Amino acid sequence: MAGDYLQVETLVVGPLAVCCYLVYDPESLEGVVIDPGGEAEKILARVRELGLRVKWILGTHGHADHVAAAGEIRQALGAPYALHRADEEFFVHGPGAGVFLSWGFPPNPPADETFEEGRTFSLGPFHLRVLHTPGHSPGSVCFYDDRRFLFTGDTLFVGAVGRGDLPGGDYFQMLRSIREKLLVLPEDTVVFPGHDYGDRPTSTIGREKRENPFLNEEF
Repeated sequence: MAGDYLQVETLVVGPLAVCCYLVYDPESLEGVVIDPGGEAEKILARVRELGLRVKWILGTHGHADHVAAAGEIRQALGAPYALHRADEEFFVHGPGAGVFLSWGFPPNPPADETFEEGRTFSLGPFHLRVLHTPGHSPGSVCFYDDRRFLFTGDTLFVGAVGRGDLPGGDYFQMLRSIREKLLVLPEDTVVFPGHDYGDRPTSTIGREKRENPFLNEEF
């Protein structure tokens, strides 16, 4: 039944085709926007169509292709924008601040609040929990709904993993994050990645453990 699970809508936005997720409780219509990478009006239009009360704007990491529209959406909805502390420090105040400027992205908006491992965001009776999964960036995170869903940003894709060669990245640290934080979750956990790079838009933890070629050597 719809009321047993969070509802998820996917909007592909921005020049790098980021999967922005509207995640919400179907009863209260409390929701979050995860990874608003661009096309703020497209995101806002769907938020209004659904009648959502957006409580938070969340970034899985601080790369501009995932958070470029956070400031505009924050201004329109009055919802705070939150990011892991390490990525706020690296991409707003530190050496990573100019990484995406040469690609044509604006500077990252400063976060209203930063979070760390274990922080939860409540949507009606549901909770999204922060899993800190560094490697793609220092503050990369996944958001996990203990009942079913996992939003992995650019850490884990369908049949692939994120890159570790951008400033602040560490490929082998990312593989450790995936092994220690994600692949220990129930195998029927649904994976919602930050880009649609695979043979299907979503996957499961069980399928990735069995079939992801980047992870097979880990088992």
